[in-house]
Amino acid sequence: MRAVRFHRHGGPDVLQLDEVAVPEPAAGQVLIQAEAIGANAIDTVLRRGGSPWDRPLPGTLTGDVVGRVVKLGPGTPPGLLGQRASALSEDAFADYAVADAAFLAPVPDDADAGEATMMSMTAPLAYRLLETGQVAPGSTVLIQSAAGTVGHLAVQLARSYDPKTIIGTASSAHRLDFIRELGAEPVDLTDPEWTARVRELAPDGVDTVLDSVGGTVFDQGLDLLAPLGRMITYGAITTEVPVVSVLKLFGLKSVTGVSLGGWQQTRPAEARADIAEVTRRWQSGELRPVVDATHPLADVARIHETLDARANLGRLVATPE
Repeated sequence: MRAVRFHRHGGPDVLQLDEVAVPEPAAGQVLIQAEAIGANAIDTVLRRGGSPWDRPLPGTLTGDVVGRVVKLGPGTPPGLLGQRASALSEDAFADYAVADAAFLAPVPDDADAGEATMMSMTAPLAYRLLETGQVAPGSTVLIQSAAGTVGHLAVQLARSYDPKTIIGTASSAHRLDFIRELGAEPVDLTDPEWTARVRELAPDGVDTVLDSVGGTVFDQGLDLLAPLGRMITYGAITTEVPVVSVLKLFGLKSVTGVSLGGWQQTRPAEARADIAEVTRRWQSGELRPVVDATHPLADVARIHETLDARANLGRLVATPE
């Protein structure tokens, strides 16, 4: 089968299609024949190299795969065979991918495959971030990178908590327009005075911040928190992993790190309930995942060029052809 690999670190041009063996699902896993594959921004960091999360070469690309379950690993429930599902995979950009059977998101036959890629990881993660942030009616929420795959879903899901203000940051005019259309107050992160704009919108401080940027932006977000405010960190796309001074927390602020893998390991039943909840909202029309563009698997470099430029609105998807 074909699978995307990079044998050295660098720009999108290092991505190539290799011929590899179809993987065998291990115990508790399924093999999915890919129909659509959703891209993750973190893979641009891993592709470039020099990050705290580098993996051995040749590298693979993670993603959310939608397709039919065509083979079961030992001990996997037989009823899953033939099911159309979305699943997170560590080696997703390929004709076939293995995934954990415990966290499949069922996908109706008539559902859009690109949208469905967001039901297994990105939408459940967005929902868990907001739950962990204890968003309350009348509160203020700041969502960094609000036009991205996780961010645009978090903006939509945040509305159900009835906050007073949802603030979303982005770094280009068309992304700011997109955030506004989603129902958030847009703030330009490239403006050196962006924090002043947030303070205008939330003069008493922000109650919850969702951050995957890291570095200086994380520090600025922490400073924007109101007393008893909560910073939820779930990555550092800048590769600048935040270091928090305890002194900053004495203002009754808290910082919590969230990873979907950690949540699934610690609270598997609740993680499955999160998948069911976001899938319900998607199928009811309450949650509207946005697919920015779809490219053939062979054009994966174009996907990474867009991710590198931070130009996408919502998710980028690849399809085997």
